[in-house]
Amino acid sequence: MTETSVYLAGNFAPVAEEVTATNLPVRGRLPEELSGRYLRIGPNPLVPPDPAAYHWFLGDGMVHGIRLRAGKAEWYRNRWVRNQAIAEARGEPDPPGEVHGGMDFSANTNVIGHGGRTLALVEAGARPIELSWDLETVRRSDFQGTLPNGFTAHPKLDPVTGELHACAYYWGLPHLQYLVVGTDGLVVSNEAIPVPGSPMVHDMSITGTRAVFYDQPVTFDLSSAPFPYSWNPDYGNRIGVLPFGAPGSEVVWVEMEPSYVFHPLNAYDEGETVVVDVVRHDRIFDRGAAGPYGSNPALWRWTIDPAAGKVHTEQLDDRPSEFPRVDERVVGRRHRYGWSVGLAAGDSSLYGADTLLKHDLVAGTSQARTFPAGVGIGEAVFVPRSPISAEDDGWVLLLAYDAARDTSDLFVLDAADVTAEPVATVELPQRVPEGFHGNWVADAP
Repeated sequence: MTETSVYLAGNFAPVAEEVTATNLPVRGRLPEELSGRYLRIGPNPLVPPDPAAYHWFLGDGMVHGIRLRAGKAEWYRNRWVRNQAIAEARGEPDPPGEVHGGMDFSANTNVIGHGGRTLALVEAGARPIELSWDLETVRRSDFQGTLPNGFTAHPKLDPVTGELHACAYYWGLPHLQYLVVGTDGLVVSNEAIPVPGSPMVHDMSITGTRAVFYDQPVTFDLSSAPFPYSWNPDYGNRIGVLPFGAPGSEVVWVEMEPSYVFHPLNAYDEGETVVVDVVRHDRIFDRGAAGPYGSNPALWRWTIDPAAGKVHTEQLDDRPSEFPRVDERVVGRRHRYGWSVGLAAGDSSLYGADTLLKHDLVAGTSQARTFPAGVGIGEAVFVPRSPISAEDDGWVLLLAYDAARDTSDLFVLDAADVTAEPVATVELPQRVPEGFHGNWVADAP
C-alpha cells in the first residue's frame, strides 16, 4: 500500500451506502440520562478518487448519527452532506443557498447543534451546511444573511453566554474574521484580524474574557497539490490575544518557535496571563501528500503574557495524542480534566489510534484505556450526568472500529474511570470510517 493510498484503505476507506437502522442492539445498559444524538462526521468520497491524487482532508463529507433515549438506541443514520456534485450524482436537486467564493465543498470536518439547528462545518471559505434533525441536507447556510463569507470547523461555545466564537479564514481575504454568533444563530459581531499572509487556522480558543488566535506556519500554497496548504517555517508562529468586545486592531501578538496546533484542549484566564492547553505538532504537512503527516503530536501548556510579549511552554504529556476534548461546561474556564486519543504508532497521520487517555491536569496523573489489537477509536466526547454534576461525573462516548467484525460500535464509558468495563456498547449496522469530529447534541430540556 503506497503512502498516497493509505487514507483509502482499511477503515479509512469510504462506505458506499446510506443506511437507516432502528432499535440497535445494546450490550450493557444505556444510562437513562442520555437523551439526544451522538453525531460524527468525516471524509467519505462518493465517487472513487484517484489514490495518487487524493488527500484525506478533501473527501466528501458524510455525517453519522446515533439517537439515544430512555435507555434505548433508537436509530443509526449516515448521510452524505450534499453539495451540487453529490446531489447530481444521486439524481437530486442542488441544495438551496449561496455558494461562497466558488467553494461548494461537502462539509466534512465537524457537526454541531446551535440555535435549534444542526450544522455540518468545514473551514477555508465554504458555507456551513444545515442538516435536518435526522441528518438530511437542508441548505447551505449564511445564518440568515448575517455570515459574510465562510465559517470555521471549530467554533467555541461560551457556556455562560451561549454565544459561539469563531475564527474564519479564506484565501481571498487579507485578514482573519473573528465572528460571534448569538444564541439565535445570527452573527452579532465581525472583526477583521490582520495577518501577514494566508495561514491555515483550524481552531481558536476563548477564555472567560478573551479570544485567542493561532497564526501558524502552514500557509496557502497552490503548488502543494492536492492539498493547497503546506508547512512554511519562514512564516513564523505567533499567538494573538484580544479582549471580548475590542476591535480587531487591538489584538496583541506574541511570537514563539515554529509549531502547529490543530486542536487546543481549553484556555482560561490566570490574572493577566492566558493559559492554553494544546496538542502541539513540531511540524505538519512536510512529508507525504495524502494527509497530515508531520511530527508526533503531544499535550503542552502555553502560558501567554501579552504585556511582556512572552510565552512559557511546558509539556504535560509525552505520549503522542490528538483530538483533545474537555467538559464543554468549562470551556474558557479553568479545567481539571481532559480526554484525548492516543496514537499507537505515534504518527500525526492518525493511523493507529487505539488508546483513550484521561488527563488529570491538577493531580498530574492520567488513565489510559488501550483497546484490543485490531480496534481503532475516534474522538471522545464527554457528556455530564446532569447540568450540575462534577467535571468528570458522566460518560465518555466514542466510536470504535473492530477490524475482525468489520463494523463499528458506540462505547459509553464511565468518565471517572475510563479503564472500567463499558457502561454500554451500541452495536452499529456498519462501520464508521475514520473521520474527524463528533459531538453530543442533547435533546432540549
